[in-house]
Amino acid sequence: MSLTPYQEDLGVLRFITAGSVDDGKSTLIGRLLYDSKSVLTDQLSALARAKHKRTAGEDIDFSLLTDGLEAEREQGITIDVAYRYFTTARRKFIIADTPGHEQYTRNMVTGASTAHAAIILVDATRVSEVEGKTELLAQTKRHSAIVKLLGLQHVIVAINKMDLIDYSETAFNAIRAAYLELAQRLGLQDVRFVPVSALKGDNIVYASERMPWYQDEPLLDMLESLPVAQTGGELRFPVQLVARQDGSHADDFRGYMGRVESGAVRLGQTLRVLPAGRNATVAEIVGPRGLLEEAFAGQCVTIRLTEDVDVSRGDTFVSADSGLEPSRKLAADICWFDEDALAPQRKYLLKQATSTVYVKVGSVDTVLDVSTLSHGTDKTTLAMNDIGRVQLSLQKPVAADTYDANPATGAFVLIDEATHHTVAAGMIRALAA
Repeated sequence: MSLTPYQEDLGVLRFITAGSVDDGKSTLIGRLLYDSKSVLTDQLSALARAKHKRTAGEDIDFSLLTDGLEAEREQGITIDVAYRYFTTARRKFIIADTPGHEQYTRNMVTGASTAHAAIILVDATRVSEVEGKTELLAQTKRHSAIVKLLGLQHVIVAINKMDLIDYSETAFNAIRAAYLELAQRLGLQDVRFVPVSALKGDNIVYASERMPWYQDEPLLDMLESLPVAQTGGELRFPVQLVARQDGSHADDFRGYMGRVESGAVRLGQTLRVLPAGRNATVAEIVGPRGLLEEAFAGQCVTIRLTEDVDVSRGDTFVSADSGLEPSRKLAADICWFDEDALAPQRKYLLKQATSTVYVKVGSVDTVLDVSTLSHGTDKTTLAMNDIGRVQLSLQKPVAADTYDANPATGAFVLIDEATHHTVAAGMIRALAA
């Protein structure tokens, strides 16, 4: 029997909510979970009695469904990334509710790094008019720029709090036009718009009768229908751990554990081990339930090789005919997280896939001005939450791709060796030997 559209399994969609403080991100997710019948009865009872709720009487404060930290509930802001899971008849969802405050931009980057789509919230009551033009908040621009840098496939702009502006179509169209201009300047491709009231439930799960002028889908229908590009491409298998068993016996087992980040690996396939460049043949592929003939992207497996070659954590298996070569110089876009500014010529630790190497920041080429969206060349460092293009020199070569070609092997973080703080997240744009 053929499947109807509503029976079709569209897989898992990972998405984030982003935007400025008090745009209603947590409330929107809470309303989405509530209206899709994904909240348990005891959770609802607890929310109605919550001491930090900001609604009157028995009304539910939906933001408390995601604001789990006591500090978040006291202050009424989101600090950490909160993950929630729910399922509809059409697909499964993993939501990351990310902070809007500029101080916690690093947490927003963390949530967005594994997402397929972003819901950018815009508070319809907080946009301003500057010389006759609708002006978006700076944090809305910053989060949109990060979404572009991270290469998220889809952007849904939810223009929230429509109930506070009498569900005005004129106001919606003005904000839509302002964001379309921003999207064009950033290079965002698939951008959709929906007017919502997270508090009242308009256009979240059900179409709103108070906005008959809006003829498109409500938010949940949009999320259910978003296509998710499948991971393909060449084999990339970063080795996480070398597994040994019965090392003193003749039947010594030595396997290389990790996750297939892209492509596929087959029994008998000839691999090249990078960065050393040695070839070896796949003797066994062991999955959680036993031996496999083949493993695909996303699977965690152990690979045993026919030849005895030197392989350790941080090495990467690629196909023998791959053109990938190890790189020691990188051009990358980074978002700086630390309160202490970037110090060019200082050494940091770069963690990319499973490899960790020392790196020196050679220069800062450009820094994004969030207000004007221009790339300035007058700065020589990056302050907290700055986004810029930098040149990196590695102590030893790594097997990496550009972020556009393969996000799993094209992303990295920088770590301060003294404090062990993660000071930046980066996306590789160009490589050199």
